[in-house]
Amino acid sequence: MSTATGTTPTLSRLEKVRRIFDHFDTDADGVLSRPELAFLVAAVNPSVDFTPDQISSIINEVFRSYSDFLLRGSPSSPAAGLSLPGLLQTYDNGAGDLDLDFDSLFLLPNTQNRNPNPNPNPSPDFTRVGPAWVSSPNHGIRFESTWKVVEEVEILIKARFRSPKPVKLPRDTVFFDGFSDNGWSNDTDLRGGKTKEGFARDEGFIRELREIGDAIDRLPAPEEVFDVRMAMGRTLHDRRFYAEAAYCFRKAVRLRPMDLCPQFRLGNALMGLDRPADAKECYLMALKLAESDMVRWSELLPQVHVNLGIVMEGEGLLINASEHYHDAISICPTHYRALKLLGSSLFGIGEYGPAEKALEAAVLIKPDFADAHCDLGSVLHAVGEEERAMLAFQKAIDLKADHLDALYNLGGLFKDMGRYGRASEMYGRVLAIRPNHWRAQLNRTVALLGAGDVEEANKALREAFKLTNRMELYDAIQHLKHLQGKKKKEDVGFYDWVAVDAAKFKSADKKTTGTQQLADALWIRELQKVTKLGRCSVGLLKKERERERERLDVPTANERWLVKKSELEIVLRKLLHYLTPETFQGALKAIDEKIWAVLDATGSGKFDLSMFFAIIAPICGGSPEKRKLAAFDALSRQPAKDGVRDQIARADASAYWRYLRVVYFPVQGFTDLMEINGREEQDAGVLFPEFVARFDDGECGLGVMGALVKLERGDRARQSRHSCGVCRYRIAGLMFKETACRFYLCPSCYSECKVPSAFQKEEYKFKECPVE
Repeated sequence: MSTATGTTPTLSRLEKVRRIFDHFDTDADGVLSRPELAFLVAAVNPSVDFTPDQISSIINEVFRSYSDFLLRGSPSSPAAGLSLPGLLQTYDNGAGDLDLDFDSLFLLPNTQNRNPNPNPNPSPDFTRVGPAWVSSPNHGIRFESTWKVVEEVEILIKARFRSPKPVKLPRDTVFFDGFSDNGWSNDTDLRGGKTKEGFARDEGFIRELREIGDAIDRLPAPEEVFDVRMAMGRTLHDRRFYAEAAYCFRKAVRLRPMDLCPQFRLGNALMGLDRPADAKECYLMALKLAESDMVRWSELLPQVHVNLGIVMEGEGLLINASEHYHDAISICPTHYRALKLLGSSLFGIGEYGPAEKALEAAVLIKPDFADAHCDLGSVLHAVGEEERAMLAFQKAIDLKADHLDALYNLGGLFKDMGRYGRASEMYGRVLAIRPNHWRAQLNRTVALLGAGDVEEANKALREAFKLTNRMELYDAIQHLKHLQGKKKKEDVGFYDWVAVDAAKFKSADKKTTGTQQLADALWIRELQKVTKLGRCSVGLLKKERERERERLDVPTANERWLVKKSELEIVLRKLLHYLTPETFQGALKAIDEKIWAVLDATGSGKFDLSMFFAIIAPICGGSPEKRKLAAFDALSRQPAKDGVRDQIARADASAYWRYLRVVYFPVQGFTDLMEINGREEQDAGVLFPEFVARFDDGECGLGVMGALVKLERGDRARQSRHSCGVCRYRIAGLMFKETACRFYLCPSCYSECKVPSAFQKEEYKFKECPVE
């Protein structure tokens, strides 16, 4: 059976538009009438089932926006149509991606041969009806048998729709950001719904599909089998039968393991099945194949990068995702979806300047991109451009009135600006769309408190508590009750407090932690919480370090072991595997701001992995002894003797103390005692006992490990029946009892030397009372 072997040469932009125009100008009158333009819109948006009203609205908007380009095809024409310059102008304005639209329609140089059917003797009246992808230059329909299978599968699916037990397809649920329907074909979309077991698993339907598949496998030519399997898979994928589509694409992969397209589309099908890990493997293989033949796969390579970035973003790996989005943009600078995704990922890791530029480029190419406007507003809010942020959020809402993120973020902006009434209104609109949005309910509480409406705030907080049952919300409710009680009693003096000189705070015994030591420990504990490293076992550091050493083939005596930020992000994801992707992103941002910024002061983007592990060891989970040993072990670059490393280089130890103090005590000065007192011993190593002694030194080391461990244990303890005499919150973990006046303070108020104004005196003696 004959096949189509033509290829698309390099054509100018105008010539591509002319070919598309001629393809849909069926009456050859020189203009695209409303029906002809409707066919064009549907053909380049195969993933969208437009209603007649939607099509009419699109055509009306095109005719209104490009009224200067409307012409009458002939004197007898009843209405004007869009001229060739008008169609060219739509593409110039970013209404679609010309190259992908052109390729999806597969307009061959011989414009007289537009029928993709390779049958040499077609009927003069024969017309094929199929999706736009069937004539794609990369594995479009090439065989007559493929057409027959596509039509057979379409008929089978439609029959199931009409059957007494119709196939219930999922709604348009988006896992991640896909691609706009203007300019990007259905193949490059990650849209789909999560399937459940038993979903649409009609045995009769599956049996008939299996029979079609058996007939395909009996075809004589492997090329024909591949072509039919790909077409069948894409037909099923478009109808959201992802499991069946994945089966077809796997068959195609076995037939052509070095072909990018089946790998790529298998990844898309697996994403539809909510199997991102398997999809990632497919995309990585597709990327490897694409990079091996850049010329052949240049059109699809940006899409592979974007889809791989989307999967990585779903894992929480924003840095790695942003690199893939950047690679996609370097190949296709007009890829507005990649620009939007790049801006969003850069915003997530705190790189606001580049994020703003990427998002502005996205909305410049596609002005009606509501998501990009919303993310741009978030970036502008973060950098303090409040007025511009407000306009960006409002633009997103104008484009999409029920844009949940834009409404929520605009509420946050109003709240930060002190416009609490408007903030409460925005959160109310969010709750009208999604009543179970507990964060909006909680922020509405804050806005109402800011507006002075304590009673309504209490009601809103109770609603938030019903949605989440979070204990911290219960505590906030109790605190509001205290505020209301205070207002009713008008006993303001009892609840007032004063900050006294730290010298007035005395310890009743040696076990009681001092105020300054506790303040330092609280700061480190807060860093431990925001980085989420407290739940990471310190024993994992050594395992990951050895694993990375083997992967990178690093010599054991290497002086500096440098890794890129994206590689370090993957290592951290393994260490913090217990976090959700969203929580990991927040933790990574905190690590970037608090630790990486210190270790990479020059902005090289590379880090000493050993030094990084040594810095985070003190705030990982484990006993104090294990944490100190892990830090010492990370700094030792020589092989261990009998499983124990006996010493570390003095230069490494000196650098470690310097970094340790800057990371954990950023507001305090630092004196390098080793440099002052040990110049004659620079060539000597530092033994573990000496390392521990300096680690516990409050002047050059950490010095507050004991207090930090107490705070960690306290956070796991239940709340006491006592409330803090200053902030009035119930005390959890550590509490400090004044032995004479018998009032209690929480760790925060104790470290700040606050006391109730009713108990002012020259000296206070406190006893530390841990809550079991």
